Parts: sequence; C-alpha cells; structure tokens
Amino acid sequence: MKARIMWIGMLTFVIVIMNFTPIVASEKDVYYSKQVAVLVYHHLDPDVQGSVTITPKLFERQLEALQRDGFMFISFDQFKRFKTQGADVPDNAVLITFDDGYESFATYAYPVLKRMRIPAVNFVITKDLDDPTAPKLHALSKEEIKRIRADFPKIEFQGHSDSLHQMQDGKPFLTNKLAQQGVQETDDQFKSRISQDTQTMIAKLNELNAAREVNGYAYPYGSYDAQTIALLQQAGIKFGFTTTNGITDFAGDPMQIPRINAGSPYIRPYSICNLIKRAARNEANGPQAGRHFHAS
Repeated sequence: MKARIMWIGMLTFVIVIMNFTPIVASEKDVYYSKQVAVLVYHHLDPDVQGSVTITPKLFERQLEALQRDGFMFISFDQFKRFKTQGADVPDNAVLITFDDGYESFATYAYPVLKRMRIPAVNFVITKDLDDPTAPKLHALSKEEIKRIRADFPKIEFQGHSDSLHQMQDGKPFLTNKLAQQGVQETDDQFKSRISQDTQTMIAKLNELNAAREVNGYAYPYGSYDAQTIALLQQAGIKFGFTTTNGITDFAGDPMQIPRINAGSPYIRPYSICNLIKRAARNEANGPQAGRHFHAS
C-alpha cells in the first residue's frame, strides 16, 4: 500500500510537470522591442465618465489586461535612460503617465498602482499646489505628493507648466504672445514669461522632492513649436510629451514623445492591448505624425 501511494504521488508529480513545462518554456509574445508605449490618463471618477475621464475600476482592469498579455511596466527613470543612452528596456515596455495632477490620482489611481507595483509619472500644473481646492476638479496637494513619493518612489511628478495651462482667445499661453489692454507682448517678454514659468514649476516640484530630477514636461493642450521647445530646454527640460498618437523608440526626438490615450471610457480592457499593438504596427510602417487625442 505504501509503495502504491508513493507511485501515485510520483505519477501525479510527472503529470504536473508535463502540464506546466510547456507554459514555462514557451516564450511570451513579443509585440515590439527597443520601443516604449507611453499611455496617458487624466481623471478617474467612480460616477462620471467623459472623453478623458474613466472609472477607477476600468483603470484597474486595463492594467490587469496589459499584465496578462505580457506588457511590462517601466519607471520614468528607465524611460529616460532608454531615450538618452539607448539603455535596454523589456520587450512590450509601457510607461504610465497622467496629466494635470488631479486629486483623483491620489484617491483612486495611486492605491491601484502601489498594490500592483506599477511605476508612473504625473505631470502637474504647479500653480494649483498653492490652493488645491480652487480648480473645479481639485488638484493634488503638496502633502499628497510628499506622501506618495515617500511611500512609492517609482511614482514621480513632473511638470505641466506652472501658470501656462490657460488660453487667451482660444490660443494656448505656451505658444502664443499674450495681449494686455490691447498691447501684445514683445519677443523678449514672451521668452521671459515662458522661461520664468518653467523655472518656477521646476523649483516648486524640487521643493517637494517630486522626482529624482525634474526635467519632464507635458505640453499644455498638446501645443508646442520649435521656439517653445528651445525655451523649455534652456530652462532645464529634456523630455517633452505630446498628444500625438504613437509609440516611441530611441531615435525619436526626446522633446516630441508620442503617447497613446488610454483614459477614454471607450477603451475597454480587451481593447487596450490591441490599441498598443496597432500603434507598434503603425510605427513599423512609418511614424503616424499628426494624429492627436483630446488634451487638457
């Protein structure tokens, strides 16, 4: 009887090994290599959905679907080393980003990211740090940024301007000269405004230890041009994130990084993976310049 039990146990072990060995040995699907898909989100709300607002549950299910399908999440530090040095990134690499620095990031997104150990970067409108309850959608507070950074340093906070996330006559502050009482800015005044705003933004984030190095910038409303890129670079910005749809590689301009809008209620868990794969295929056939998503 004892020998029979041992034989059954050994047979069971062999069956388990045979069943699982093909899974362990098989290589995961590689959709792209030496590239990074940068996803962008904005606001999470359990009750309201909109063009750039999704529920926390959908956000979590998207991340779970990406993990199941073999996508690998990287930190902003990894991304920067990839863009500047050509450092290795895993196959199917994904960087999670958020724009605007809403309080909902701390309330809904952060707990999911921490539990799943997924790095992310949030581009913050730093003027809102002075009074987080002033905007219609409340902003992150200084205390929340400090707490998140201390608790999970792989989440960083970079810049979305200090006071340039505004428009005058439908034209973004970042790329257009402003008029006061009918008098338009001079070239020197425009350049000084952009430079001072960027320096202020960087200083505020540095005070909070918001990142290892504050040198990332998401263009307000996705608007930028050669002149503003040069001004941002002079102020210390090295990585500019756009609203152009696509996937990025080492050779791409670090001041014109494309992103994929994942923060839409129409992007279900089963489709988020296909969205990235399609962007990778499009990149292989030639960069898809000029395709933009709605930005704020």
